Amino acid sequence: MDDSSDTLRELLKTYRVRAGLTQEELSDRSGISVRAISDMERGTAKSPQRRTIESLAPPLALTDEELTRLQKVAKQARTRPVSYSTSTTTSRTPSPSIGDPLLLGMLPPDLNDFTGREHALDELSAIAAELTDPSRRSGRYVVLSGPPGTGKTSLAVRAARDLAAEFPDGCHFLKLRGMSAQPNPPSEVLHLLLRSLGINAAHIPAEPEQRASLCRSLLQDRRSLIVLDDAADEAQVRQLLAGGPRCLTVITSRHLLVGLHGVQRISLDVLDHDDAVALLSSVIGPTRVAQERAAASELVELCGRLPLAIRIIGNRLASRPVWPLTHLIGQLRDQSRRLTALTAGDLDVRSVFDLSYRQLSPNAATAFRRLSLVPAADFSAGAAMALIDAPEEDDAAILLEELADASLLQPSQPYGRYQFHDLLRVFAGERLAQEETPDAVAEAENRLVDWLMRTATAAGCYFAPTDGVVVPPAATPSFSDHLGAGRWLEEEAQNWLAAVKSSFDRGEHQKVLDLAAVMHWYAELGGTETVWDLLDVAVRSAVATDHRFYEAVHRHYLSWVRRSQMGLDTHEAVELSQQAIDAAAAQGNAVHEAWARVYLANTKLSSGTPVDYPELMGEAVRLFEQADYRLGVNLARFMLAGYLHEIGRTEEAAEQYAVCLQYFEHPYDGRKTPSDDINYANLLLRSSHNLAALDQVDRALGQLDMALDLFERHGGTMGRARTLQASGQFLRQKGELRQAHARLAEALDLFERAGLPQSQVEVLAEMAELSDQLRDPVAARGERERAMSLCDRLDPAEAAKLRKNLTEQLNAS
Repeated sequence: MDDSSDTLRELLKTYRVRAGLTQEELSDRSGISVRAISDMERGTAKSPQRRTIESLAPPLALTDEELTRLQKVAKQARTRPVSYSTSTTTSRTPSPSIGDPLLLGMLPPDLNDFTGREHALDELSAIAAELTDPSRRSGRYVVLSGPPGTGKTSLAVRAARDLAAEFPDGCHFLKLRGMSAQPNPPSEVLHLLLRSLGINAAHIPAEPEQRASLCRSLLQDRRSLIVLDDAADEAQVRQLLAGGPRCLTVITSRHLLVGLHGVQRISLDVLDHDDAVALLSSVIGPTRVAQERAAASELVELCGRLPLAIRIIGNRLASRPVWPLTHLIGQLRDQSRRLTALTAGDLDVRSVFDLSYRQLSPNAATAFRRLSLVPAADFSAGAAMALIDAPEEDDAAILLEELADASLLQPSQPYGRYQFHDLLRVFAGERLAQEETPDAVAEAENRLVDWLMRTATAAGCYFAPTDGVVVPPAATPSFSDHLGAGRWLEEEAQNWLAAVKSSFDRGEHQKVLDLAAVMHWYAELGGTETVWDLLDVAVRSAVATDHRFYEAVHRHYLSWVRRSQMGLDTHEAVELSQQAIDAAAAQGNAVHEAWARVYLANTKLSSGTPVDYPELMGEAVRLFEQADYRLGVNLARFMLAGYLHEIGRTEEAAEQYAVCLQYFEHPYDGRKTPSDDINYANLLLRSSHNLAALDQVDRALGQLDMALDLFERHGGTMGRARTLQASGQFLRQKGELRQAHARLAEALDLFERAGLPQSQVEVLAEMAELSDQLRDPVAARGERERAMSLCDRLDPAEAAKLRKNLTEQLNAS
């Protein structure tokens, strides 16, 4: 081995041993594979990339001088001239050395500004190192795939040059022209490979099978690297996999080539942000980037961090040194001009994309174009089904897989969802506008909106309680139970919300109101912020149709979650609720009239307006009973019990809670939905506070255990947090201080995840008081200081009051 390799090996091992790390521990802390670290220490990986060395520095605690030294040694190993043996035995045809003109002409030039891809290069280096094992019986085959413009060929060329020393019998670069109208036939590629292996043209067999057999024979004992660039499909490649047990074959393709067996796969994506900026810097110079750092950052993002697009923009800027970087930002921000701006000479992003697009089947091309209509970043087969008017989701899924295999779509998480690269979405939108009529586009968009609204409404129905009012969920292939419905609502949140806004713009207000009517139950189970955006639109739909009852309903839901009145003053809010009562009475709808009274009572109560709460709730109970709406009866009693508890009438509250508990334990003939369980859990939680006030703490804790189980079963984060907080309070009441502190800590963690600073401050204050009682002043002070730091995120008036109390407590300690 050469001196620089030995030095790299010795330095790395010395630094690792000094740090007291095993190879496995160094791998965990650096993100570099154990195999790569082992290869460097054994001297088989002689040319690690810059990023690899930098990743090793922190866990090894290298000084700046040591890091510089290690980088220098690694760079020398990559760039040193290598002398290759050209001697051959009489048993095989001589092979040209790397220095021979034939092979130098075959390998394309490397890019001086090649940036990033260190992990892929390290992976290829590790694979190459495995070929030194004399017991190997077959070579290694690696497929480099990725969207157009990600730099697959550039990576293959850089890897071939970096690894040249590992393959003294030659590097062979063969263009397959897979994206052209006429890809190179395998027989012609085999002819070129045989010529590069030193076979006279007159001695090359005519039959492709014989050519492949001869290649395998010649490569059986050689250490060669073969690059098959731009493969069209598996059929073109199979006969070309002729490398012997010490050969590495790298295949680049926009297609995944999923039909090839026994290959390793490296998928390229766009660059990360830092590498993208570094690439731009290498093309236009670091000074210009440093002078306009923000503009450079936006430029690479507008290029989608696609290497080809960044190189094009860089070349345009490099040819115009007086242009500020901001000159091109305006062009790129305009989506209709973006691809036109990404042109420099014969480099053209649009043309590169078009090569892949033209190879799609007609149905896949239609799906590709129309998927640009999806409003959110990702989508499922259901959206594609609606856009192309396919009979089944499975039909659409096949087309999505074709697009993914062609690297025109990327699979995303969770499973079954896909997304565009940013620039490919722009290209798809261009093809849609140019190849389809406005009527066809409008019909496709209408089908998508209708599918999203219909499916969201069906999903919301799964969360309605078994009260006999909400219709059963409509059948849909997207889900079959409340768990699937919840996942769909979460995954498609941005898409169905966009459909809601589109329905409003189209004047389809009843669809908006129907969806909102079922979705508030989903919100009770934790839902998403998207639900509240839906209710904003529902209020506007109610106003547009002069539906005062639903306006009051949805304003009430919103005020409940936001603790405000949607910009209404108290008089307006009360007036709206009264109008809802009058409208429901005029319709003769007892259920709507009862709910309107519930909203009126709670509106007055929350705003501090004088209210005869028991009387209004009693009227609501009577109307619900008149309509035989048992759920409404018990929800109204539930709210009345809470009011009675708050004003100190705990015995009366206990009576109301007892009636409600009996109903919610076995609602509607024993059948339960998630909302039934959540209603029951909330009732157990609220009732437990009343029991604790009656000094029945053990019963209260028992109810909390039941509530916690129900909240955990259905993912009710807020319910779990409130239940744990109450449990901590009641355990403290019993004198079980450490257990109380532990429960509050669990509640704090959930409130942090939910992003609720007010609740965090409340819990931290309670924890600090417990720490005082536990004689732990350090913990108490830390908890109060932490609570103080959260006050900036609260309402100013509330924050001032809390700061005053916390400051007094901190000073006292």
